[in-house]
Amino acid sequence: MPWDSVPWFTEGGAEHSSEIARLLAYTAFAGSEGIIGAGDLQVKALSTPGATVQITSGACAVLNRSAGAAYQAYAARLPTPDQVSIPGTGASPRSDLIVARIENPYSYGETWPNPADAKVGPYVFSRAISGVPNTTKSIRQVRPSDSAITLARIDIPANTSSITQAMIKDLREMANPRRRRVVRYMHGLRTGGDSVGDIKNPAWEEFPNGCRWPIEIPEWATSATIIANWAGLSQKNAKDSYGYLRARLGSLTTLLTNFDCDWEGTPQRHTFIGGGTVSIPSEMRGTVQDAVLEGSGNPAYTGVLLADAGSTMFYDVEFVESSREDTF
Repeated sequence: MPWDSVPWFTEGGAEHSSEIARLLAYTAFAGSEGIIGAGDLQVKALSTPGATVQITSGACAVLNRSAGAAYQAYAARLPTPDQVSIPGTGASPRSDLIVARIENPYSYGETWPNPADAKVGPYVFSRAISGVPNTTKSIRQVRPSDSAITLARIDIPANTSSITQAMIKDLREMANPRRRRVVRYMHGLRTGGDSVGDIKNPAWEEFPNGCRWPIEIPEWATSATIIANWAGLSQKNAKDSYGYLRARLGSLTTLLTNFDCDWEGTPQRHTFIGGGTVSIPSEMRGTVQDAVLEGSGNPAYTGVLLADAGSTMFYDVEFVESSREDTF
């Protein structure tokens, strides 16, 4: 019989296989694995450092990597914090990988021992994989056939029996991090336009005037990548225009983009792109903040650039959910 004969879901008392149930989980997770929420399953040192680390509560998706287990995933949760013992080191340093691993002896090809109680297991564990290279970032590098996700690596110095937070490298990845993109634009300034360069650094001005939009920051966003575009700026004075452009989101500002325009002759138009990635603090998440384009001139130059009826400005921001702050 080539098919798994009972598809999800069939009436009449049909018995559905575990493989079909895991297929459903795989589909729900879009074929991805990792933690579910950005703060889930963090590996932390104890408040008084000791020979154990704590894993915070949370949930995860884990792909089934047993033989022949295509399109299958496990859904697991840790309702209360767990602890993992970490043996001390001797004369040499050591790195240990902390993982969440499914140990299902009933899945084809697996050799895990049977649990004490087949009904309640357990079948999922917090585990320490000891003695991995200190460059290891994934369980796939050392145990590729394990049905497990990586949580952290602990780099333990020689002659050490207590784990501190500084030894723990967060390696969690989200199964399906959320993203949201918002684009705002303004085209054409009448009544003479607005110039940049007359206000000198370190002072900044909204440029052009009116390039300000209220944007709601998602409650889950941990960072935002901003692309700012000033298109068709006019240089109409025969002087060197030199200064700086940036984007702002609330109190957060991107790195500077320099402009340097010098010419003699007919008027020229210029286009600049700036922006960057900013980390969003927890107190800003779920709030409405102004998205602003800004400019500033260099005190050594007197030229300006003009945004007028022929100019277009864009503020393009993508909010991202991430489990780690070191991803940008």
